[in-house]
Amino acid sequence: MFIFLLALICVLPTWALHESDVGVVDWHKHLVGVPLAGSISSAPIFHRFGSEGHTQSLLLTATLNNVLAALHPVNGSVAWRHVFEHEDRILLFHKHEHTVSTLSGLGGSILRSFDVLTGNLIFEKWLHKPEFGNLLEPGSFGKFLTNAGPGILALTNGHTVSYIHATTGELIWTWTSSDQSSLVIYSRVVVAPDAIYAVGVAKSLQSYTLHITALSPENGNILATADIPSSISDALVDFTTLSQTGADTIPARVVWLEQGSVKSITLSPNLKSRKPSAIKNAVYKQLVDVGLCEHGHLVGVKEDGSGRILKLQDDGMGLKTIWEFEGSATSADSTDSIYAGGFDKDGHAYISRVYWSNILKKATADVFTGHLAEGRGILTGFSFPFDTANHGIINHVAIDGANPSGWNVVSRLFITTSTGAVQFWQQDTLKWTREESLAALVLAEFVELSERVLSSTRLGEGPEAFFTRALRHLLDLQDLPQYLVRFTQRFATGSYASASSSASIKEDDGHLSRDTFGFRQVIVAATAFGKVYGIDSSNGEILWSRVLGLGWAAEVGGRIHPVKLFVTKTVSNGGSPEVVLVTQRRADNSLVDTVLFHLDALTGEDATKKSAKADILQGLDIIAGPLVEAHLVDEESKFIVLLDEFLQVNIYPDTEENRDAFANLAPSVHFPLRTTSAGQRRLAGHQVTLNDQVSDKFVAYPTWTLSLPAEEDIQTLIPSTRGPIASIGKVLGNRTTLYKYLNPRLFAVLTASHSVSPPTCGVYLVDGAKGSLVYHATIPANARACDVKMALTENWLVYHYYDDDFSATGQSKGYRMVTVELYEGQTDEKTRSSDMSAFAGEAMNVTTHEQSYVFPHAITAMSATSTKFGISSKDLIVATKDHKVQSIPGRMLNPRRPHRKTTTEEQEEFLIQYDPVIPSDPRRVLSHNYDVANVQQIVTTPALLESTSLVFAYGLDMFLTRVAPSSTFDVLSENFNKAQLVLTVSGLAVAIMITRPMVQRKKLREKWYQ
Repeated sequence: MFIFLLALICVLPTWALHESDVGVVDWHKHLVGVPLAGSISSAPIFHRFGSEGHTQSLLLTATLNNVLAALHPVNGSVAWRHVFEHEDRILLFHKHEHTVSTLSGLGGSILRSFDVLTGNLIFEKWLHKPEFGNLLEPGSFGKFLTNAGPGILALTNGHTVSYIHATTGELIWTWTSSDQSSLVIYSRVVVAPDAIYAVGVAKSLQSYTLHITALSPENGNILATADIPSSISDALVDFTTLSQTGADTIPARVVWLEQGSVKSITLSPNLKSRKPSAIKNAVYKQLVDVGLCEHGHLVGVKEDGSGRILKLQDDGMGLKTIWEFEGSATSADSTDSIYAGGFDKDGHAYISRVYWSNILKKATADVFTGHLAEGRGILTGFSFPFDTANHGIINHVAIDGANPSGWNVVSRLFITTSTGAVQFWQQDTLKWTREESLAALVLAEFVELSERVLSSTRLGEGPEAFFTRALRHLLDLQDLPQYLVRFTQRFATGSYASASSSASIKEDDGHLSRDTFGFRQVIVAATAFGKVYGIDSSNGEILWSRVLGLGWAAEVGGRIHPVKLFVTKTVSNGGSPEVVLVTQRRADNSLVDTVLFHLDALTGEDATKKSAKADILQGLDIIAGPLVEAHLVDEESKFIVLLDEFLQVNIYPDTEENRDAFANLAPSVHFPLRTTSAGQRRLAGHQVTLNDQVSDKFVAYPTWTLSLPAEEDIQTLIPSTRGPIASIGKVLGNRTTLYKYLNPRLFAVLTASHSVSPPTCGVYLVDGAKGSLVYHATIPANARACDVKMALTENWLVYHYYDDDFSATGQSKGYRMVTVELYEGQTDEKTRSSDMSAFAGEAMNVTTHEQSYVFPHAITAMSATSTKFGISSKDLIVATKDHKVQSIPGRMLNPRRPHRKTTTEEQEEFLIQYDPVIPSDPRRVLSHNYDVANVQQIVTTPALLESTSLVFAYGLDMFLTRVAPSSTFDVLSENFNKAQLVLTVSGLAVAIMITRPMVQRKKLREKWYQ
């Protein structure tokens, strides 16, 4: 009977999303990524456009997520974004009036132009094939964009200049250096009325020398070429060009830094002027391009660290110093200065210096406005309360200025921080913050919340005294009238919580608590920028965030890389739930350590009480070296087992109880590790043992090695997703049973064979205790890469790949999805695989059912749903490359679907006839109209309702929704007539009250007349 009910649940209609549920049962966070602030050509910048009477501004930036984006300065919302393909990396962008252009791909192979207001693509132009692109570092070196008349000048590959029409994308002319194999690399292009100059460097024995080529604006023919006597140490930052847009009478100049002296020469079509002029009475160590080179300004940093503003002279005969920032020299009282340039709506230039004051404990901005005070310029400044504990340090600044009246200057700053946040400041007022590091999530885990009563009273933290409990009950009586009113209202109207109601709860006391069905949980997420967040799963709002401290590495610099995230304490254990984040700290001096961060999942506080909530979170250095592997042991108490580079076992928390528990488990502990042998990555199984004479710690030793062909390398290990299992078998239509192969030691392996022709990929299922091979398949590689997505849960394996082989009859190129189910032996043969030893004789008695389907989309991530007791059927959740998240019913992926018309017995199993194509049903698209871009991982977790699973997808964006694979069978539907039920029950109660006295009187009369 129980099996029949399970089968009945499997065929119930799947829960579907209605229009009214959008934004209630799901949420979507539209992100752009952390700005590419390392180069001025890709860093954030303000852009004003429009007519003289009315202008508007946007913030333009390229990001580490390969996105070109525009943000509204007013509220920080995304005006538009364009997501580039992973292999088509953005190298630089250039703004001009109503357009913004980009160069991307190897060597700058693709030029694109966008409408700056809407983000619509105006044109896309291939300048050369990607395979002809030169690999230069950094990627923007040897590439340049600028506008000239009706077209765009693009420098690509370090030796080719192309002139493209700005509206149609038509190539007008192109020039390529005659000797592309020479040591000359061009990196800048200067537009003048009578010539176009390509400026670059040539490698000499000990330094670089300048090389200039003058081209005809009409056809790109060479007018002149010249080597400039110079000695440049760093070709990336030690030279630039200055010109004055709109002032044709002022000739452009090439500026470079040579042995502490700033030198420059004038650019002329014949390139005869080769005698440089120099700025005297100062020794410089750096030239800073603040984005104003085409407007004649740059910043020179002197040897003592002080900054000077250098400007192109009006007669074009050289440079002059127009301002020196007072107090900008290197000092212990402040950090190094960050310089930035910008404009106001009238095109006047502003240059800012931003630094952190160790005395004021605030950030300070000094802004130079050159057009005021009759052209002599003035300096204004302000301090603003930048929060270093929550946002790290300032990495980059973009500035936009305004001069509303007189000498009144209003500055707007767009700041990029070391933790990946971006902030918009207007003077000393913070207008908004975007946590763009959420676009670089590495790990995420769900943490359940307690009920409201338990959460507000903290009952789970320990025993409660009698008088304390009595006092609490007396205090709770004050809420009794309101409770009775609410109960009566709910009972009369039937307005109870439903499966499609919002999970958000308004809390007045500050305590987090779950909703009726457990849809509200805390998502603890760690990013690649050294920050961890607590996110409300009901609405996506950030509950708390902590910056991960570097410990001793703060003195030399370094990065924190999250590796594993474990929930070590849940609400069922009592008290507040806790998580432990396992990280690798890579210091700039090349030392690598393993550091643990132990947090309260509800508040983000340090569970060890060593770091105050207002401070940077400091971790525990548990291993003085790299981490090999980490696992969570879930026994009576949860603890973490970590393996160091010597394969020694480290336990956290290191208590006597946990050490004894692990000692009891040690004989049954088996795990695989990737090893390197003869330059190839291999897979070896390990066990642990304790040798008191060698070490006081358990040490892992190899027990087996997976035998692979010599040309195969291990790419990925995928463990099985574990959860409650309600049914250990599947009843067939003929009343026999297939028992699931539920080996808890099973894991999947992806391998790559690049040295064979054609290249192939291998999919393996391996027993972790013995190394026995349970399943193996060889599939083709896609463009010599094994981009295979896999999901393994219970006895079900699904993997997705691209097949470009169409040699067989009726075969075509396309994406394939293979589904595999494993069962014990033959029909009605039960070997108890979940409890069986790996060395038992029947351990490999496995029957495999396999089927391949055509899937119409590329997939970036996949995961199976999970429910509280495992009764509901499982759906496969996939994220496609066209920015959709969709659900595929498990019935569609059943490998036992017959290739003919189903029989009566097969219909009883609810099998459907095999169709090679899995249809792309829009009703199954969970993200509906949301553009959920570049999903890298999908995490599913149960709700309190057995029917419902929470799905969290993250990558560039974050998206969360609920799914009910077997429909919401455990909750009354919203269209159930609850009012009619209440009226019926009430009517029956009244009828009973009226008829009871009548019946009693009738019985009494009958007794009198008996």
